[in-house]
This record gives sequence, C-alpha cells and structure tokens, in this order.
Amino acid sequence: MSESTKVSSAWTDVLVIGAGVTGIYQLYLAREAGFSARLIEAGTGVGGTWYWNRYPEARFDSESYTYGYLFSKELWEEWEWSEKFAGQPEIERYFNHVVDRFDLRRDIRLGVKVTEAVYDEPSGTWTVRGSDGTEFRARYVVAATGNLSVPFIPAIPGREDFRGEQHHTSRWPKTPVDFSGKRVAQIGTGSSGVQIVPAIADDVARLTVYQKQADWLTPLNNGPITPQEQAELKANYESIRDTLNTSPSGFLHQITMRSGLDDTPEQRQEFYETRWNGPGFTKLSEHYWDMLTNETVNTEWCAFMADKIRGIVKDPETAEKLIPKGHGYGGRRPPFGTGYYEAYNKPNVSLVDINETPITRITEDGIETTEGVEEFDIIIWATGYDFGTGALNRLGVRGRQGLPLKEYWAEGPRTYLGIAAAGFPNFFFPGGPHGATGNNPRYAGDQVELVTDALVHARDHGHDVVEAAAGAEEEWTEQMNSSTQSSFLESSYFYGANIPGKPVKQLLNPTGRWALLETVAAVRQNEYATFTFSKAMEKDDA
Repeated sequence: MSESTKVSSAWTDVLVIGAGVTGIYQLYLAREAGFSARLIEAGTGVGGTWYWNRYPEARFDSESYTYGYLFSKELWEEWEWSEKFAGQPEIERYFNHVVDRFDLRRDIRLGVKVTEAVYDEPSGTWTVRGSDGTEFRARYVVAATGNLSVPFIPAIPGREDFRGEQHHTSRWPKTPVDFSGKRVAQIGTGSSGVQIVPAIADDVARLTVYQKQADWLTPLNNGPITPQEQAELKANYESIRDTLNTSPSGFLHQITMRSGLDDTPEQRQEFYETRWNGPGFTKLSEHYWDMLTNETVNTEWCAFMADKIRGIVKDPETAEKLIPKGHGYGGRRPPFGTGYYEAYNKPNVSLVDINETPITRITEDGIETTEGVEEFDIIIWATGYDFGTGALNRLGVRGRQGLPLKEYWAEGPRTYLGIAAAGFPNFFFPGGPHGATGNNPRYAGDQVELVTDALVHARDHGHDVVEAAAGAEEEWTEQMNSSTQSSFLESSYFYGANIPGKPVKQLLNPTGRWALLETVAAVRQNEYATFTFSKAMEKDDA
C-alpha cells in the first residue's frame, strides 16, 4: 500500500455526514454542546444542495432570509441577502461565510465519500470508511445527507453513446457550460428544469424541452431586497425568528383564514390575481385555508392558472401541453419560475410531450423519438432525485448484527420522528424521510436540535448508546403511511414513484410541522422515554 492510500483512523464523539444546511447546523450544535465533532463531505465545498446545483439560474424558491440560520443574531445582522430569492452563487457564499464565521472549517473534511458505516455492538461505536481510505470511529453518526442529493437519470438506451456534452442539474460543472449557438435538449421540467429554460433560451441556437408531466408553475416574483426592507429584517430579528421557529410552513406567510366559498366568484378572481402576483410559496401558504381540500376552490384556481398560461403562450397547442392534466394544485410539488412560459414564444424553443412522442433512445448525435431523430450538442438531464432514502441507502450502513439499512428499508423507510430507526443505535438522519413538509431548513433544524438534546441527555445520565424504541418506530411509521392529510399524489417523487422499482411509500411527514413539534415537546417532557438508553458492554479505548 502506498503512502497516499494508507488508512488513517480518527476518533470523534459525533461524526456528521454531509455539509449542507442540516449538517453544518448539526456540527455547530454538537460542538456547542461540548462534544468532539467532525464533518465529512463528498464534495469539495460546503453547501450541500447549493454546492452541487450550480446550473444557470439555480436559486431559492423559499425567501432567502427564511432559509438561513436563526441561532445567531450577529449572523442575521451582518449577512445581507441581495434578493428575496437568492441565486446559487450567493447561497454558496453564505454557507462558506457561516463555516468561517463560527470556525467550523477546522472540523470539516471535504472530498470524502462514505462507502461504509458499520456499528460495533460491544463498544457501541461506529466505523465509517471513505472512498479515499479514510476511516473514522465515532460514538454517534449523524447522516445529514439530505433529500435532494442523489441525482436520477432514467435508463434510456444509448445514453453512453452520445458524443456531445451531458449534464445533470445536480452535478453541474464548476466551469460554466458554453451554450452559445448550441443545439440543446433538456429532459425534465420540474423545479430545476423550469429555471434553466429561460436562463439559456437566448444563448442557444435551438432548445428542445422534453416534458413528461406538466406542473402548475406560477411566477416566483423575485426582486431585490431594498435598504428599507433590510433595515426592517434586522430590527425584527426576534419576532421573525420566533415566527419561523413555530410556523407550520416554516415561512413568514399567513394563511388566509377563510374558505374560498365565503367569497363571491368575483372576489375569488381578485384573490387569485393577488396570489398569482405574490412571492413564491404564498400561492400555497397564503391561499384560502381550504384550497387544497375544497374541490370547487382548487378546480377554480387551476382554471385561473390555465387561463394565465393560455394568455402568455402564443401557440395554443404548446399552451395546452403546458397545462397540467389529471391533478389539481398541490397534487405535485409546485415549481416557481421567471419567464418560463414566455420562453416558448421564442422561435428557437420548442416543447415535446414524451407521452405523445416517446423517446426511444439516445444516439451518438442526439435523441430519437417515435417521430425521428433530432441532433444535439448538449443534453441537460433535469430529471430529479432519488428522494428521501436515496442517499442514506447508499452509505453502506449496517446496524445491529450487521443488518443493512437498505435491506431494513426494502419496503420503504421505517423511522421514529424522521431521525432514527430501531436496530441502528447511535445513528441519526435529520432532514431525511418522514421529517415534515414545508421550508426544509426549519423542520430539519427542529430535528437537529432534538438529536443534540438526546445526546446530551444520554451523556448527563451516564449512557452512551441511544436507540429509537421499536414500538415508537412502528407507531410513527404507521402514522406516516396511513395519514390522509397529504395533498400529494402517490405518483409524485414524494412517494418515490419516479424511481423504477422503488417502493411507493410516504417519504414526507404528512401530519405537518406542528404535529412534529408537539410530539418532540412530549418526548422531551417524558425524558425521551420513546428512546432506549444503555451503556456499551465494552469500555471504548479510543
């Protein structure tokens, strides 16, 4: 074995996997609680999703100031977001600022992809191995690997034969892709795809967009944060923090506390116009309280949006393809964009419905459909992710008696509070499956705080092994899978339906953030009785 490939072994109390918004917060809290802690990350920079997704016009669709950290007033006051919905370069700068501002970088090791994480029962510790030969031993492992970290590319024949460039949105190169004068194909029209189309439409010679499923896209309505708004944000830190820490959606938005049917048809049309012109997720979170459940209101709102699409897109045939069929608003994750529909009015942009005109194969020079071959220089794969369990199932996690997590979850995830699984002591995964629904950093932050508090509780009571009780896991998982509160269809990626062969199971927490917070409060009040605490059989000699 050469000097460069020798295994180096390191001990830490808490080993965090993943340097995204959740992992960075976990590293910070673990250190603040007095644990030795390290973080390892597969990428060569911090930011998680916002490190990997650097495609043109990648940006938040949650308001910037609601996505960032709330644990430090000084951080809140010194960092100024330039836009209501910041773009990827600014987001990446933010996470680097946080890491340096709180001296976290010294405990972060980049470029380490985890290949195996194995639990040792006698010592109650984990051994985690990386692709570079690195080996860590840790009392606790927190896999903050995120829901949107494993790209999915459909198995279309011939993809490896294509001689041009190919890029998935979540593995975009750091060197800018030159689109000028190129013939470009984009496969997929989800949240990433709708951002790219208008960003490159003016540069390419030709852009052909292959759509499998139209979604109810509404305007992001982005804009700069004015000096007056900056001052108001700084002055209201405490109230904003308190609202975001308790809001069911994790936003500053206020739901409209009346039924749509309380208004006249004319009043509803005025209300829909206000929602259409509002920022981001307010189309959901400030709508009529019964918009998702009242078929009359949902159908009318969808008809309003369909008319908007027909009014923007000049070609009637293209407009009809862009109008979703078979699901109302909230049935799938709604995307938000700027100039997406308008892009189809450009003579060099066209739309192909692959349900009507299926792709048969990728050729050396382009894409073949049932109507023939079109030649391309670049293919963009905007085809989404293996959501929820994808990253966790690829870590090589083995718990008690060598049980693989992937095998344990073969029929879908089994979790307690979306942070732990029975049979996998001292292993936690905040921000993974069964967390909540809404602004991800807010509910993932709730989970990080619970994990940290549980570890402190164990230390204070002389324990070093923490595990979700089997009964608590069974009850929570059943609650997730049986809840009828979710508006999302089982055909959405929130159930894993986009991945061939993946069990169609609930990957979110349909009961919502308030229910999660209520349960977490009860867990703390009851001294973590839904977890088991014990002492390792063998004294650790690390």
